[in-house]
Amino acid sequence: MHNTPLRLLLSASHDPWFNLAVEDTIFRHMDPAQKVLFLWQNAETVVIGRGQNPWKECNTRRMEQDGIKLARRQSGGGAVFHDLGNSCFTFMAGKPGYNRDVSTRIVLDALHKLDIPAYTSGRNDLLLDFKDGPRKISGSAYKETVQRGFHHGTLLINAELDRLGNYLTPDPKKLQAKGIASVRSRVANLVEWLPNLDHQRLCQALSAAFFDYFGQQVEAEWISPENPPELPGFAERFALQSSWDWNFGQAMAFDHELSERFAWGGIDLQLKVEKGRISEARLFTDALNPDPWLAWAEQLAGVAYQHQAVTNSLDKLASGEPELLAAVGDMHQWLTAALA
Repeated sequence: MHNTPLRLLLSASHDPWFNLAVEDTIFRHMDPAQKVLFLWQNAETVVIGRGQNPWKECNTRRMEQDGIKLARRQSGGGAVFHDLGNSCFTFMAGKPGYNRDVSTRIVLDALHKLDIPAYTSGRNDLLLDFKDGPRKISGSAYKETVQRGFHHGTLLINAELDRLGNYLTPDPKKLQAKGIASVRSRVANLVEWLPNLDHQRLCQALSAAFFDYFGQQVEAEWISPENPPELPGFAERFALQSSWDWNFGQAMAFDHELSERFAWGGIDLQLKVEKGRISEARLFTDALNPDPWLAWAEQLAGVAYQHQAVTNSLDKLASGEPELLAAVGDMHQWLTAALA
């Protein structure tokens, strides 16, 4: 068992679902007397806050096309894009020792040791002054329970900032969505200030600042999918973290109205979505034979708000009505684009 006051974990994995599962499992099972620093990176991923709606926050169509993962974290806050030019940190501690001001101080100490004069702004961000004014180089989010708390955040080292708009600008849809919207900020990479900075050097600075603050040094523990942390429930947490039900299905209720006109008639489809599944569907059409479409819409209740799931239900309609085959093909193509 790890019974020393400090614990340093380094992830060799770039899988966001693995890293977030590690973070959550350690947090749930850590000794409340410990103080933990976890350092990690994610490959190309959009990470959303606990209460956010991915269809409102993200261009899910572009993400699917480009193979970008979606990961929902346990904490609040807004949507962010991670790549390997971005470093992630998590501080965890039991109460009453948990203090977000302490962890922020450690990050600032690490940056100052690297001659990067960052400073805090508001509750969540770290800024750095450039010639064109202050820009954000780090954002944070938090989670607390009765016994413990964590502060995690990102540091932009050499991220592809021009790609942020590709995935964090929602594809225009007629969504009436609830949930917490992200706030966009002017951002900058730390290599603009310190050109030779990389993830390894930043981790060394963060580790040193962590040890200096608490006056103790411990050996780093490397973890990976091949060498996961020995903690109860990790496999189950990893399975949940990587599931569609967690990443998409936790979205708050919203409505989506879709309409399109085909050679055989127009379709107006109104969907109510709860927990990532269609709870109610209403369809209006001027097609000459509306009955099959009305019956299909009634059967959408309970279907996942995914184009694969919805178009699969269309395939069943085509198998029962051969004369609808061409119309079903039109609907299939339309909904694949509209729901992606």
